[in-house]
Amino acid sequence: MAKGYNFFFDKVQLPIAPESMEMKINNQNATINLINDQEVNILKRPGLTEITFEALIPQMRYPFASYPNGFRGAAYFLDAFEKLKTSRKPFQFIVSRATPNGKLLFDTNIKVSLEEYTITEDASEGFDVKVSFTLKQYVDYGTKTVKITIKDTRKKPVVKPKPKPRASSSSSNKKPTIGCNVIVNGQLHRDSYGAGPGQWRKNYRGKINFINMSGSHPYHITTPSGGWQGWVLASAVKVV
Repeated sequence: MAKGYNFFFDKVQLPIAPESMEMKINNQNATINLINDQEVNILKRPGLTEITFEALIPQMRYPFASYPNGFRGAAYFLDAFEKLKTSRKPFQFIVSRATPNGKLLFDTNIKVSLEEYTITEDASEGFDVKVSFTLKQYVDYGTKTVKITIKDTRKKPVVKPKPKPRASSSSSNKKPTIGCNVIVNGQLHRDSYGAGPGQWRKNYRGKINFINMSGSHPYHITTPSGGWQGWVLASAVKVV
């Protein structure tokens, strides 16, 4: 055991300090070849530190063992190791060092994860157990949400309005007048009051020569040359 050394797993102190401990500072450097085949080393930040050691966990109280809160059997420590592993949370690993005369040396205080541990029971150790540990440095990290606004510099398409349809020159909205040309689709009558129904005209091109808006058949139709045809309904004529 190492005198003057105290090992802490979170708030749990190992009863007997390990005889040795190895701390490996890992590498992240990258070696690449340039276009001229020269090999260069790209230096990067150190990798995560790995710590390995083996500790004796006694089943009975020894005078050289340390129990700040009273004697604890091996089951207490094995349960603590299991919780550190299954909780999936990092914890503080601390090693305090002091000389036999009480002079403090440097300390190790690092946040780690319990990567793996092996429990060994050996008849040569009696009822005691040995546990070998592999710890790895843990670095806190987190995600940060950043709002990025990208200005759209593209030109917006110009949508031209649809052209309005032209008003037809032959629209039936034109009011018939004396002398205008019309298309007739209807029955001819003797007078403007609908008496004396006669022949029918279909898509007949003629002219209006009389108008009597007080009659039921207000428009009198002639041939293009002026020959009389008869009176027709207002719905029977369309100005052209």
